[in-house]
Amino acid sequence: MVFDLSGLPLAAIVAVFLAAALAILYTGPRLAATADAISQRTRTGQAMIGALLLGATTSLPGIVTSVATAGFGYPELSISNAIGGITAQTAFLGVADIAYRRANLEHAAASLGNLTYGTLLITLLSIPLVSFAAPDWTLFGVHPASVVLILTYVFGTRLSSASELEPMWQPRRTDETERESLHASHDRRTLTQLFVAFAVLGAMTALAGFAIAESGVALSRRTGLSQTAIGGLLTAVATSLPELVTAVAAVRRGALSLAVGDIVGGNAFDVLFLAFADIAYRDGSLYHAFNDRHVFVMSVAILMTSVLLLGLLKRERHGFGGIGFESTIILLLYAASVVVLVR
Repeated sequence: MVFDLSGLPLAAIVAVFLAAALAILYTGPRLAATADAISQRTRTGQAMIGALLLGATTSLPGIVTSVATAGFGYPELSISNAIGGITAQTAFLGVADIAYRRANLEHAAASLGNLTYGTLLITLLSIPLVSFAAPDWTLFGVHPASVVLILTYVFGTRLSSASELEPMWQPRRTDETERESLHASHDRRTLTQLFVAFAVLGAMTALAGFAIAESGVALSRRTGLSQTAIGGLLTAVATSLPELVTAVAAVRRGALSLAVGDIVGGNAFDVLFLAFADIAYRDGSLYHAFNDRHVFVMSVAILMTSVLLLGLLKRERHGFGGIGFESTIILLLYAASVVVLVR
């Protein structure tokens, strides 16, 4: 650890954790607004901007936390933070659906890019599970699966870009379907200023993620709570706050595809946390540090993503409580996973 906070009073450790979480909350809506302006200024699809630019940037707190804790020698906390963040962020889509009252969010934000990234996410999540069950091979301390994860992500993003340029499938337009051209940007900043502002906000989220990692390790030491519980619930939710705030903010701005793309694309990028953490972890393969609860949470993440894809394909206009069936199921699955983790 760079700064050992475990010697501080418990109240001080909690204060550092909360301050970092608040910093992440501050940057979230500003990242969404800036990304939306960049999307309009560059005439790039919101789903693509949400998945790549916004999704990767809002993932910075999580990646810093997972890599730092793996490097500190806390693989259980690192893994739990990575995969716990994916389930939390998918559940945030249900919250965003509740915030959008006109129709089911997945109906209004249907796009080929979001479907492609959802499929890519399931593929990426399957690789660590296969690696966990495979022999414990490493090369220079890095498992081959880490390289496969990175290459698969690059291939998947290129595939998504190509499908956006020459789509072979398009959602049928309805009165509730988002039309991105209607969301004109009123931001007067130049494109350079927008990118600089986005970079500064991204740096703030990364620093907050480092503070989350340090305080998370200290909380595990001081409270006696398992690393899986700390990582899967506390640090995962805290580092995922940008996705919650940006998704709700994007929905309120009318940038619906941006909101869904941020979550789904951010989740796909989040799986790479495991690859980067495996490189930072020097005691063998990170994938063979998985325990039963890690496998459970990762399986829930795959199930939640599959339900989301069904919702994007079905495109139910309205469902129970004014949200789609997929949002209801996703929220129930996340609640069940929390109960299992705190047992």
